[in-house]
Parts: sequence; C-alpha cells; structure tokens
Amino acid sequence: MTVDIEPRLLKQLRAEAARRGVSFKDLLERVLRRGLEERASGAPTPYRCPSVAMGAPAPSLNLEKALALSGALKDDEITGKLALRE
Repeated sequence: MTVDIEPRLLKQLRAEAARRGVSFKDLLERVLRRGLEERASGAPTPYRCPSVAMGAPAPSLNLEKALALSGALKDDEITGKLALRE
C-alpha cells in the first residue's frame, strides 16, 4: 500500500520518530491509532465560555423601559428649549 503524505508533515513525522527512537512505521501507526481511538470515544466536549464579572454594579434603572425613558428625556429637553423661546 502507498500513502501520499505532505512533505512538511512527512519531515515532522520522521523527526519525531528519530527523537523518540522508534521506526517511522511504528510512529505512524501510533498516531493513526490514537486519532481513530479519539474519534471513536464519542463526540468532543463542546467549548464553554466562562462568564466573568466585569466589576460594574448592576444598572439601577429598569433597562426594559429604556426607550420610554429616552423618549421622556427627549421630551423634557424639547420642552426646556421651547420654554427658553418664550
């Protein structure tokens, strides 16, 4: 059987085999076996992003009514400007 391996990967595999003092074939079999065993062991664990407190206090106003508050502030600003014209 013949397997084509990317030259850069082949070089890394040969260097690793020499470093470990094993044959290229033995290292290749170990790597393939490990890859297949990891795949057969089940689905990978999903990544979870931990939440971290940023140190800011909770908002003191109800953000669900932010648009209403914004509208009220804008109304107050317009009323103030109109009062200055009189």
